[in-house]
Amino acid sequence: MENRPIIFLDSGVGGLPYLRSFRDLNDHESLLYLADRLNFPYGPKPKELLVALLVDLVVRLRSAFDPKLLVVACNTASVSALDELRKAFPDLPFVGTVPAVKPAVLSSKTRCIGVLATERTIADPYTENLAHQYGRDCRVLGIGAPELVEFVEHRYLSAEEAERSAVVQPYVDRFRRGGADAIVLGCTHFLFLTDHFSQAAAPDLRVYDSLDGVAHRIHALLCDRSLLSDGPPVPPRFFVTGREEIPASLGAFARQFGMTAELFS
Repeated sequence: MENRPIIFLDSGVGGLPYLRSFRDLNDHESLLYLADRLNFPYGPKPKELLVALLVDLVVRLRSAFDPKLLVVACNTASVSALDELRKAFPDLPFVGTVPAVKPAVLSSKTRCIGVLATERTIADPYTENLAHQYGRDCRVLGIGAPELVEFVEHRYLSAEEAERSAVVQPYVDRFRRGGADAIVLGCTHFLFLTDHFSQAAAPDLRVYDSLDGVAHRIHALLCDRSLLSDGPPVPPRFFVTGREEIPASLGAFARQFGMTAELFS
């Protein structure tokens, strides 16, 4: 029986849907969520700085919690730093959250897919290279949306449904004008708005995310490495980096997912 925790790491609240998706599949694991609000947002940061910040953070997380697996529940961090993290910690299994480009490319009829992400994810060649693995004739229309990350992190919970729909619509319109028939939600924060994207995109654009794929990848890796826990269900825990009080918005997000926010310094 392997009861060490699994850690989900993001710059803010974006990775919470991934924690919930995996917990729906397996509620016997001890899960910890870390919102690295001290370094939020990750998107504008240079790659070298982001890698250094994440390596330091993983060192501290290992010292504090001794995790058996770490989920980089952030597309920007996964695209920018996952390879470096695996090199720095070869004995710690990592699961990344990369944009769901493969299914979008394989199903595209117009041979153009849209990817909505942070500036760092859009700038990195990883996404376009991944698309070309599965369809060299498929064009990638990438749009960086840092303001949408900020909206989810700071305003989502207090926003009315009409406002949530309104912030989504301009991006869908741009993808539609660009000839895309698929929208890949390439930032974990955007999954809070999946229903709004799907409504705005219908009927001609399909919306893709990596929720199910990541949950099943975590489970498969635990099985392959004999790391599954068979203990009773354990309530997940929510931590926030910083040196001051936990922001009220993060406390509210934690409660929405059945947790209480705690400071990790």
